Amino acid sequence: MRDLIVNRAITISGGELEERFIRSSGPGGQNVNKVASAVQLRFDVRNSASLTEAVRTALLGLASITGDGVLVITAQRFREQEKNRADARARLAEIIRRAATPRRPRRPTKVPRASRKLRLESKKRRGEIKRNRTRPE
Repeated sequence: MRDLIVNRAITISGGELEERFIRSSGPGGQNVNKVASAVQLRFDVRNSASLTEAVRTALLGLASITGDGVLVITAQRFREQEKNRADARARLAEIIRRAATPRRPRRPTKVPRASRKLRLESKKRRGEIKRNRTRPE
């Protein structure tokens, strides 16, 4: 199997990817029951030598990872096996690319003075309304 180039820094060797061809679900008549056109691509994130520790940690936090640390992608959008194979590889590359881009740290901002003033005035108005509900003495 060919290597998967994710970006300049990350290339997944073909030996780390495991493809299994399965039957697609959905409509298609008798052809669906005969042809295994869907692709199930498996990538062992936990034991991969191609990933940095930061990328590995980000990928292991995903919901689609099995308990063994394997990322499973099933591609069955197309009727041809080769197109589904390319789709699965492209999706894997995109997932790894997203995990490799570091998140920008959040810069805390101050609450604007006008917003604070508006909030306090509305609280005073609401309190005045509630105060007016009491019986006069």
